[in-house]
Amino acid sequence: MRGAEEVTFGGAGLDRAAQLRGKPGEMARLLVDPDARILPIWRGKPLFLGEAGGWLPLGHAVQGEALEPPIFLGLDNGAPRFACDISPWEPEEEPETLGAFFDPSEQRHPSLSPDLRFAELRGLMTQLSPREAELIATAKAVTGWHATHGFCARCGAKSAPAQAGWQRDCPSCGAHHFPRTDPVVIMLITHGDAILVGRSAFWPEGMYSLLAGFVEPGETIEAAVRREVFEESGVRVGAIEYLSSQPWPFPASLMFGCRGEALGREITLDEDELEDAMWMTRQEVVDAFAGLHPKVKPARKGAIARFLLERWLADRLD
Repeated sequence: MRGAEEVTFGGAGLDRAAQLRGKPGEMARLLVDPDARILPIWRGKPLFLGEAGGWLPLGHAVQGEALEPPIFLGLDNGAPRFACDISPWEPEEEPETLGAFFDPSEQRHPSLSPDLRFAELRGLMTQLSPREAELIATAKAVTGWHATHGFCARCGAKSAPAQAGWQRDCPSCGAHHFPRTDPVVIMLITHGDAILVGRSAFWPEGMYSLLAGFVEPGETIEAAVRREVFEESGVRVGAIEYLSSQPWPFPASLMFGCRGEALGREITLDEDELEDAMWMTRQEVVDAFAGLHPKVKPARKGAIARFLLERWLADRLD
């Protein structure tokens, strides 16, 4: 699909400089580069300055809250970029919304200026430049992986970061572990002039989206599309076409956007998967985007679902 990489978190040409990760001498040099900057992440929330990442000089006091070495993200026009997880820091107050689907609260560290705050990426992702979005999404995903994979999956021993944060090694059995990315299919299922949407019972009121699900081991993308749609809605799907992909660091997925042609419109809902599913005409989708639909709110900006819906409305799925 033309313009496929225009999706939020899409390819911005970041030089990840993977060839430098296993070279301690090079990493030592980059860590003292005067142009090097680091992005702290607190419990999944990146540091922001206005509507951009809150990049700090290496060695800033807030970096002392981290329990592990900085993670090398790559070179941004030649300047080294790192990330660190400072989740052990405990603010004076922790909001009840922490860990919710969307946490609107913001936290400020006492060693930082008041205009720097930790905030939910979902709320700011559409305001970032493509390069900022790619860097911050990468930082969030990799720090999140370290936070949940600190022990060897083979023997259970405590593992240690390696390869500038892109690997964890087990000192007990010698196993190597690498950041995981979960493949997910998200489907624009059409039948005539209508599309299939659904909602989870745990989503905010009025939130509907395209159907989606994880790709299982030994399964193709096409097979996953047909299986997930049928399991959730009972709708059979015929022809399938790949459209676009999106890294989705909530926590660490790669969304494969596909288009599928339904063989019928009868819905048999799996209530363990979805609270509701329905067909929406083009006019209904237009009304939802304008905030005029009585039941459905506009699709979230920045998500690949919105990206695909906008191109479907504009007949740009080619």
